[in-house]
Amino acid sequence: MPEVSDLFKRIDATKKLYIRTQTPEEAKERTIPHVIRLPSSAAPEYIKLTTFQKFAWRVLGKTVTSRMKTNTALDEGLRKAHMRIRPEEYMACIWMATILAAIGSVIAGIVVGPVLLEILGLQLTAQVAIFGAIAVIIPIMVYALMRSTPSSNAKKIAKDIDKRISSTMSFISAMASADVNVDVIFKELARQPIYGEMCKEAEWITRDTELLGVDILTAIRRSISRTPSKKLQDFLQGVITTSTSGGQLKPYFLLKAEEYEKEAKLDLKARMETLGLMAESFVVVVVAFPLFLVLILAIMAIIGGSAGSTMMILYMVVLLMIPLSQFGFIFIIWNSEKESAV
Repeated sequence: MPEVSDLFKRIDATKKLYIRTQTPEEAKERTIPHVIRLPSSAAPEYIKLTTFQKFAWRVLGKTVTSRMKTNTALDEGLRKAHMRIRPEEYMACIWMATILAAIGSVIAGIVVGPVLLEILGLQLTAQVAIFGAIAVIIPIMVYALMRSTPSSNAKKIAKDIDKRISSTMSFISAMASADVNVDVIFKELARQPIYGEMCKEAEWITRDTELLGVDILTAIRRSISRTPSKKLQDFLQGVITTSTSGGQLKPYFLLKAEEYEKEAKLDLKARMETLGLMAESFVVVVVAFPLFLVLILAIMAIIGGSAGSTMMILYMVVLLMIPLSQFGFIFIIWNSEKESAV
């Protein structure tokens, strides 16, 4: 077949021409696959345990390893929280913190107990009961707090991803409109720190493709099992489904960008309605109610006979109730706006 042979000759000639025109650095890079270029002052980042983690692992490592069963939930929580520590090491830290909390509670009870016995006049049995309960409750609280830390961090990461996914989809759809490959899109996304946790998720994908040498679909599958956000999991699963079924990713990216933009508008509308309801509640609870209460108490102090108790209630309302209610509303509004800010 002369046409096929001519085609191979043209391809070979083009290849030789490309090899002649490339620089020595490019020719060297062609012979080494997956070359990662780093700045001259860059150094590899190693996972290091803190001093407390090293101490806990040194003391309780063997005990935890021998008695701890495979904890899939803890492993998944640490992975989704991006806490780079093994489950055995983390369990050693939990048990060490619990033991130290129990010892500290007992020592505090022994030291502070006699002082409270003299000041409050408590009986010995009541004192033992109180500090016994404290010595049990505090270690349990420490254990529960540290045990729930991975899931709590994962929820924070998921919230940050969910609130930034709309703007991230705009970036991805813009890159896809320029016919940029998927791996390059995630690589460029990893260079944009303004996208928060979405940038870090893209960094994991880029690490898998460029450093570990896996294909982009495998890297996305790993990211699906690693990310705590349901929205991001749905988006990445759609990328895999579209790619493996022979579809085009550009229309898919544009469709998801429009979908997340509509969801962001609905969330913004819901937050505005919530803020309006809180503003009305603020006027009623913090402004109108204390004002009428102060007027009523002032009239009762003037007319009634028990002016002392009425004035005491008036002082509590003015100096305690009004400031606390105002600061409470300020904190709630500030916290809600902080969570919704992008």
